[in-house]
Amino acid sequence: MSELRSNHLSFLETLTQSVASLSPTFTPAIAVAVVGGMAGTAAWFVYVVATVMLIIVGLNIAKLAKRIPAAGSFFLYVSRTLGPSYGLTTAWAMLLGYLMTVVALVVATAMFFQDFLAGIGISLAIPNVVLYFVVSVLVWIFAYRDIKFSLQMALVLESISMALILIVCFIIWGEHGFALDPKQVHLEGATFSGAAPAIVFAIFSYVGFESAATLGKETRNPTVIIPRAVVASVVIAGTFFTITTFITVMGFGDDAEKLGMSAKPLSDISSGISATVATLVYVGAIISCFSCALGQLNGFGRTLFSLGRYQFVHTSMGLVHTEHRTPHLALTVGSVIAFIIMAAVSKQAETDLIGYFGTIATFGFLFCYLLCSVCAPIMLKRLNAMTAMDLVIGAAGAVAMVLAFVGSVYPVPDYPYNYFPYGFVVYMIIGVLWFLVLRNRMPQVLLGIEHDLESTTMTTGKNPREVTA
Repeated sequence: MSELRSNHLSFLETLTQSVASLSPTFTPAIAVAVVGGMAGTAAWFVYVVATVMLIIVGLNIAKLAKRIPAAGSFFLYVSRTLGPSYGLTTAWAMLLGYLMTVVALVVATAMFFQDFLAGIGISLAIPNVVLYFVVSVLVWIFAYRDIKFSLQMALVLESISMALILIVCFIIWGEHGFALDPKQVHLEGATFSGAAPAIVFAIFSYVGFESAATLGKETRNPTVIIPRAVVASVVIAGTFFTITTFITVMGFGDDAEKLGMSAKPLSDISSGISATVATLVYVGAIISCFSCALGQLNGFGRTLFSLGRYQFVHTSMGLVHTEHRTPHLALTVGSVIAFIIMAAVSKQAETDLIGYFGTIATFGFLFCYLLCSVCAPIMLKRLNAMTAMDLVIGAAGAVAMVLAFVGSVYPVPDYPYNYFPYGFVVYMIIGVLWFLVLRNRMPQVLLGIEHDLESTTMTTGKNPREVTA
């Protein structure tokens, strides 16, 4: 049986998986409006705080990735530490996170493409469902191919996208005389009540940074490269978010209310400068959203692949393409499900869909981040390698994610966001019920997982054990 191609990816390619999966350009293009509307002049500082929080979580994930290099990543991290039942629950949550992000970013790609056409004077009444289909097929084609090709393309696209947005920000800054905004520097008018919930929402901008861990089977020296890639992606994204947010708030004249009402803040500022600058924003957003959808589909496919190898889902999901050496059937299933969802809601406004599916996806990621923060110190303790700092970092990461969960239900958000947390709980209950059915009907599956987990030792990070899932 064909396997994923091992020792295949460099540090830069592995880093690209994480950076592309969190789509840095998406934040200044859309998400900063929410953070800026809440936090006002403290918006840039909110991203500094969020970056620190996610670096802490990233350090916990890095400790696990250093010792368990595998395509199943979080499924195996949690299974090896807390048991297969928790691991399967984590994988179930991650599948939702990756898939809903694919949906949100395909919709965003189509939306910005339409804006781009309008910006250059082309008026085409293309039905949303047609655009969603075309973008979905393109994402699937690149994911289906060799992962190295997929990531090299994503690296080029994301580099171009971030460069375009930085050029636009430089132009906007130039319009203000290249001076620092004193109101933002001194956090003038900022309040804790506004900044605190904004931090929770800002965390949403980082989801996907962990996806480099799903390449544990395909990366060269994964116990070194993957931990570095996970943490580095947060640092890169956090720096980018802080700079672009500072410039965006400045561009709106520090008017938080006006910024909060904007559906596409960076585009709105750019339009006031010139049509060319606005076009650069649309091009950058299209590229970034597409590469992010690609990265998220790669993460979904490799998570489902691992579950297929362990027979938690149909074993065909664990098959690998003989030529491209990718989990082609798992990727195809993800693409089809994502398109069916998009087709069902294609009449809804794109900005609403992006918010809906992006929020739903975040719950899956937060659940995973929470369990990884819990597992890291436990694993290190079992290896007699835990220090007091490891315990502090693990606890800090867990607390940060719990606060993010709490922030999603209180204060009670507007409809329909107030129902999403409970919908996520129902989804997780379905996963638990499926696990119970599987345990009763196919007990050998669970026993096989437990035997595999117990019969092998975790790596020290120097001589990684070869794993198939």
